[in-house]
Amino acid sequence: MADAPALRREDRTGLMVAVAMHAGIVALLLLQPAPPPLADIEPRMTVSLASEVSLEATAPRVTLESREAIAPTQSDRSVAPSEEVEADAGEQTPSETTPPPPSSTQRASVEREPETEPRSARDSASQSSQSPRKAEGSRIGEDFLSGSGSSSDSDETGAPAATFGRTERAALSSAITRQLRPHWNAPTGVDAEKLVSVVSWKLNPDGSLKGRPTCRNRASSITASNRPQAGLHCERAIRAVQLAAPFTLPEQFYSRWDDLEWQFDRRL
Repeated sequence: MADAPALRREDRTGLMVAVAMHAGIVALLLLQPAPPPLADIEPRMTVSLASEVSLEATAPRVTLESREAIAPTQSDRSVAPSEEVEADAGEQTPSETTPPPPSSTQRASVEREPETEPRSARDSASQSSQSPRKAEGSRIGEDFLSGSGSSSDSDETGAPAATFGRTERAALSSAITRQLRPHWNAPTGVDAEKLVSVVSWKLNPDGSLKGRPTCRNRASSITASNRPQAGLHCERAIRAVQLAAPFTLPEQFYSRWDDLEWQFDRRL
């Protein structure tokens, strides 16, 4: 077996350098400080996905007119002071109703006691004690009728409906536009984006159409270039209304959307 060739001087130097570097790395790993403890890991959160999602928000039925709160009628019979005295006397025990007679010394001191209260004050106090007093009692009884409004004809006891203000008007307009937009496709052509059509239609309480919608082009929006597209613009606007029906709108505001007039343009 032939002898292994001896390492050259350059190889020995490189080997020594590699060993020294590995030794330094091992020493560095041994001398480095201990790592900080791991932070507590929070437990996993359980997530459940709903199988059904409501497409529109729902709200409880709103009362248009609520009944007023009605309390039972108080008794008009007046209670005389004599009746009160008799009632109090009936409840007292015999020992309370028949006090012992005063002695002669007490009788004499009472007879000689001067009058410290003016006669006018005593007369007014006597008259007030003898005047009849109206019977009092609790207004809450079994016949107390609850209510939240001011109507005496309605039997509804819930909160009355809110008035139709600026916020309700904006919400209603947004709801109608949102239901029309998916079915609206404006025609294209020269100056077609300037066309404006006004569609009028009536609705039943369930949101369905009451008759066929009518349409007219706004004269200021018609030019010589888009005049051929004006009729198509109206036809597509009517078709958008027909496809959007039946509309889903708040029942309590039916008087506000039973007869509508809507503007159709490129920015609907």
